[in-house]
Order: sequence, then structure tokens, then C-alpha cells
Amino acid sequence: MTLAEYLKKQKKVPDAPGVYFFLGPRKEILYIGKAGSLRLRTRSYFARDLAEARGPLIVQMLERARSLDWRQTDSVLEALILEANLIKTHKPKYNTLAKDDKSFNYVVITREDFPRVLLLRGKELSNKELLATKGVRPNKIFGPFPHGAELKEALKLVRKIFPYRDTCVPPKINGKSSYPQKTRPDLVGRACFNRQLGLCPGVCTGEIGKRDYAKIVRHITLFFEGKKTTLVRELEREMKRAAKTERFEDAARLRRQLFALRHIQDVSLIKNEFRSPNIGAAGRTAGYRIEAYDVAHLQGSNPIGVMVVVENGAARKSEYRTFHIRAAKPGDDAGALQEILSRRFGHLEWISPRVIVVDGAKAQINAAEKVIRDIGVHIPIVGVVKDERHKARAILGDAAAARGRETDIILANAEAHRFALGRHSRLRRRNFLKP
Repeated sequence: MTLAEYLKKQKKVPDAPGVYFFLGPRKEILYIGKAGSLRLRTRSYFARDLAEARGPLIVQMLERARSLDWRQTDSVLEALILEANLIKTHKPKYNTLAKDDKSFNYVVITREDFPRVLLLRGKELSNKELLATKGVRPNKIFGPFPHGAELKEALKLVRKIFPYRDTCVPPKINGKSSYPQKTRPDLVGRACFNRQLGLCPGVCTGEIGKRDYAKIVRHITLFFEGKKTTLVRELEREMKRAAKTERFEDAARLRRQLFALRHIQDVSLIKNEFRSPNIGAAGRTAGYRIEAYDVAHLQGSNPIGVMVVVENGAARKSEYRTFHIRAAKPGDDAGALQEILSRRFGHLEWISPRVIVVDGAKAQINAAEKVIRDIGVHIPIVGVVKDERHKARAILGDAAAARGRETDIILANAEAHRFALGRHSRLRRRNFLKP
């Protein structure tokens, strides 16, 4: 698939979580990946430094690819699970070549009265002696998951919704190790650490029986099978049943679980997502990146534009860039801004920003939004309005993007103004000294 073919299609690619597929000449699936932003992730495959950032195998895959498809999800967490299920079903050539089966990660639900939910590598699953030593008898296996760190974060999110047992061992009752069949007040004070954190439902203290724990395991199973709709319906039925029989604490717990499922806060996975595809020319990964733009000229002469970068509250001066204005008419700051942004987003190898900051009010914001809209990406844009002493007076534009980032936005705007004046002053001196 060529860059030109991708650029024709990219406007249709949503800026949303999901799974993407690169397809070969016969529509066979060559590679499957997941993304927090399908648009930003797929763009990264056409960066100039792709071979350095992603390796020769991905370059080879792209040479064979003829088209791109995707499936949108409600969250990054669901994209992670869908990716694993689709890789297991289709076994795409370039996913399996990129990583040996034994190095993939799997979620395992054990065969026990109170099943554990464990994260194991493929090499551990294939070693029966090791499993026997750990007392692990797999019942359900989900995977393969290519990204171990993200799977750990995903399990943390799932566990907050559906607490489960992982490593706690049965307490000794009358000299024998076994889980109590009913709540033991004498054991509550010795509950496992995860129970104290609310991450285990109290298996070791008898606060939950086999039947109720089996429901939790079924909920986790449905979620990892990608059957979220079925899971939501079941929880709704259980909540109504609990309310009807006046088990109001159970009904409230089920209502919280439903809300959590519908509003999955997978910030940690989004953070990892932006670490992965956003790799620049030096192989560097990005945090929360803000780009600010400004234009400098002297009564329309020697116009230049600049881009500065503030990342996680700190200026990244090595990534500042200067653009000599070529097409915009003298004094047309909005036109110059559009020219700068068009040229900037021609560099697919540059890391994409989370917010764009322009110097000025509605005219500059509108000019920037038109460029972003035309190239088919969705990046929030804000404008910084100054007072008569050139101090920041207000931030206009996307209020949600600005909320909580005001200090970084004002820093980026001030840096853009300072850098633009410095570069323009240097350009004027250079032109003055020319014979």
C-alpha cells in the first residue's frame, strides 16, 4: 500500500480506538494491530524512518499490503482484547513472524473451586512441569497478547471492575488449608493484601461463596471473549433481580460495574499507546505533546513561521522548527499559519501533537482548523489572546483540551513568540550583511 493510496483513505479512518488490518492482494490479513487512535497509528506506518522505528519485517509487510481496514471499539482496553482474539483466529503471517509464540502473553483462568486469573507467557504455558509446580491447571486461556506491559495495565482495569483471586492461598482452618464456606470474622482481620485493597472479593475470609464467585469468573470470561454486549445484558438482569429481592447492596455494586464498563477509564493504556506509535526520527517516544505556532515579519518583509514543542510541561528545544513563508501574501498571518501547518503535517515522521496552540483569536483558530480538517486528522486547537502589554489574557478554542493544561499552553505560546522574534532578528541581520 503506497503513501498516496493511504492518504486518499485516511480521512475515513476514525480518530478513535480500535483494531486495524493490513490486507494482501487476495484480501488475506497480513498484520493486525490495535490503536488508541486508529488515524494516528495507521499514519505512523508511512513515516520516513519506518525501517528504523519498526524494523524491516514491517517494511516488507507494507510492500505486500494492498489495502487497509479497521474495526472501531469503545475503548483501548476492548481494542487490546479484540486484537488478541483476532490474532488467535487469523494467525496473520507478519504478527507470528514478528514474535515467537512462546514470548506472547496469555490470560489464564484456572480450574479450581475459586479460579485464579493469571498472566502467563507462552513458554510457561507450554511447560507442563512448571505449571504443575505452580499448581496451575488452565481452564480458559485468552490470547495471544503481543504487548505484555499493556496487558498488565488492562488486568488492573478489569480487576477494579470485577475483583478476583490471583495468588492468595487458603488459610489454615483446624490445621487444614481450605477456603471457608461462610464468612469467618476471625479471618477478616487477616485478609490477603488484595482483599484489603478491594481487588479480591474475600475468598480467603469466606465473604464470597463458590456460586457468587463463579458469576464473577463468568463476567471476566465474557469480557475477554469480546462479548461485552452479552455481559452488559447479564449485569442488567442481575441488577434488576437484586433490586426486586431487596438486595440493595448487590444492586448498587452491579450498577457501579455497569457504569464502569460503559465508561472505561483506560488512561494508562492511552499513555502506552502514544508511547508506541509516536516514534520520531531519533527513535524517541512522546508524552503529552503540545505544539505552538507563530509568525514573524517586519511590515510584511522576510516573513517566517515557527513551531515549538512543549512536552509534559517542558520545552523541547531540539524539536523547534523554522519555516520560511513562500506562498502567503505579505501581512497575511492567517495564510502564513495555514502554509506552516500544511508543510508541518507533510512530515509523517514527526510525532503528532495532542494540542495545537496558535497566537491570536478566531481568525487564526479558524485558519488552523481548516488545515487540520482538510488533512483528515482531529487535533484540538486553542488560541492565546494577548493584552496591550503582550501578556496572555485568555485562551480560546477547544475548552476541553485547554482545561488543566493552561500553564503549558501559555508556556508554549510564549516560547513560540520568543523563538519567532529571535529567528526573524537573525534573518534580518543576515540579509543586512549580504553584499
